[in-house]
Amino acid sequence: MNWTIKATLLASAVMIAAPAAYGDAAATYTAKCASCHGADGKGQTTMGKKQKAKDYTTAEGQKWTDEEGVKAILEGKAPMKGYKEKGITEADAKDLVKYIRAFKK
Repeated sequence: MNWTIKATLLASAVMIAAPAAYGDAAATYTAKCASCHGADGKGQTTMGKKQKAKDYTTAEGQKWTDEEGVKAILEGKAPMKGYKEKGITEADAKDLVKYIRAFKK
């Protein structure tokens, strides 16, 4: 099997496994978080740069506890507003934290 086919199969397997590992967190992140935090978690979007979003791919950007992450998602942390009133549950927030943790290199 050549490397192109192997790479395609591996990418497909990862894409299939991701939803199982993170619930709907990938879709929620894309819909609610990526506009500021970036699809890659680096915070290098226009809004992310303006609001100084953390780079979740670094150890420095992940210096917060899971509980702090859940609280920030639900209640907000300036300048970000909370998402509890926008339909994010505590279970959703916990899944998002797991998803965000996976950005770290």
